[in-house]
Amino acid sequence: MRILIVGAGALGGYFGARLMQAGRDVTFLVRPRRAAQLANTGLVVRSRLGDAAFPSPKVVLAGQIAGPYDLVLLGTKAYGLAAAMESFAPAVGPETAILPFLNGMKHIDSLCARFGRERVLGGLAIISATLDDDGIVLHLNELHNLTYGELDGAASPRMTAIAATFAGVNFDARTTHTIVHELWEKWVFISALAGTTCLMRALIGDVERAGAADLALAIFEECCAIAASQGHPPRAAALERGRTMVSTPGSTLTASMMKDIERGAAIEGEEIIGDLLSRGRAAGVESPLLRVVHAHLKSYEARRERETSSTAS
Repeated sequence: MRILIVGAGALGGYFGARLMQAGRDVTFLVRPRRAAQLANTGLVVRSRLGDAAFPSPKVVLAGQIAGPYDLVLLGTKAYGLAAAMESFAPAVGPETAILPFLNGMKHIDSLCARFGRERVLGGLAIISATLDDDGIVLHLNELHNLTYGELDGAASPRMTAIAATFAGVNFDARTTHTIVHELWEKWVFISALAGTTCLMRALIGDVERAGAADLALAIFEECCAIAASQGHPPRAAALERGRTMVSTPGSTLTASMMKDIERGAAIEGEEIIGDLLSRGRAAGVESPLLRVVHAHLKSYEARRERETSSTAS
């Protein structure tokens, strides 16, 4: 199976390196800067579950893709999806499967509209990893999970082929017949976590210490109500897990979106919070706290755009 991984950042670099360790045929679609970095240092992973190093990983730039791949793994940020789709479009043929690992559901709609629903799978990635200044992938804990499935929940020959490709690789992979529901459950949790920590600009434990755990739980319940309105109410285990994780005393948990805000970076506010709020509004669900969260994130984006424009001029 020929695999194209869009990007060689923390997520793509980690899972791609693990696939290469197992002898899989992997190519990375990267930008010129990352290509130069990989040519200089190679693809390097540091992990308590085992390091990996490849001096010359196969890379391709946009415009250099010669033909279709069997599987496209996509883990870009949501705000980069449109550009990513254009860059890997030549890799998509009649039998290509596209497996995205983005949060929310908006990316599924976009990919289906661009390439056809029959080519798109659903996927979830659970990993804590980052790139250091030298482009080395640092795996920060022992979680490295991929979950994937057909959007209609069916079993299929390509699911069998992907499972065989992932078998024996040094990460945890799982097929599921409920991937859409699982995407919704993660979306609810990510929205509640990002909504709480971005709005309060604090760790979950700090929010609880401030006596505001009830607000975190209320944001979580608003997210759950929207999911239910779309036919995907979180199951009991997801409810218990979510409520616990957004209200645990002393928790150091925060959202990557808050970290992005603190370093003045672009965020996925519209794709994570804005799209959820829009779907709820269309279904008549009242979400006053999420409206405040959304306004907060939009205000940050407006300020960032203004400051960026001011610096550029």
